[in-house]
Amino acid sequence: MVNQLRIEVRLPEGHWSGDVSRKRPEAVLRIEETMPLGRGRGVAKISSSSGLTVELNAHPGIDEVRELGSNRYEVDIAPKGGGYIKEIRDVGVIPQSPFEVRDGWVDWTIECSADKSRELVQLLREGGTPYRVVSTRSTGSRMLTPKQRLIFDSALNEGYWDTPRRITLSDLANLLGLSKSTLSVHLHKIEGIVLNVFAEEVRRNSP
Repeated sequence: MVNQLRIEVRLPEGHWSGDVSRKRPEAVLRIEETMPLGRGRGVAKISSSSGLTVELNAHPGIDEVRELGSNRYEVDIAPKGGGYIKEIRDVGVIPQSPFEVRDGWVDWTIECSADKSRELVQLLREGGTPYRVVSTRSTGSRMLTPKQRLIFDSALNEGYWDTPRRITLSDLANLLGLSKSTLSVHLHKIEGIVLNVFAEEVRRNSP
């Protein structure tokens, strides 16, 4: 069974995209393409929500910066300047492109077996690398039905699960055009599905 793991990882000091994004925490770096060339080198095409010419040129992990216009760049990565971290290489998985880096955190989506997902999380934990599992699911089946997804998005966006709650069950039911009792049943089912999917991660990451 193939799993889709979405995970945020804190990139180490010395990694070009981690360092640049930490210097400009308000910027969002979008890594459009990346091509490893061996010996820790590589080429990457990136775009940013703001100009990063100065920061990219100043980083020792980047050999050359080519401006492509509209805050887009192609960079040649120096040996050991950054790329996929050791844990990713050791497990042998490749994150999907494009992906984003913000304030030193990279947001990767990885399709692999459940065993490899667990192995990656275990290696990150053992190595002391900060990480956050955002989601994990089987790509062979749908987690929520379209109607459940609509209710889930509405409840999340309107703050139903916030503390304190920003919208009541009655108001959310009125917004969705459902009776209070019907919505309550839907929410109970959605919560059960989500809890079952993340139960293993909760147990593993809780004392």
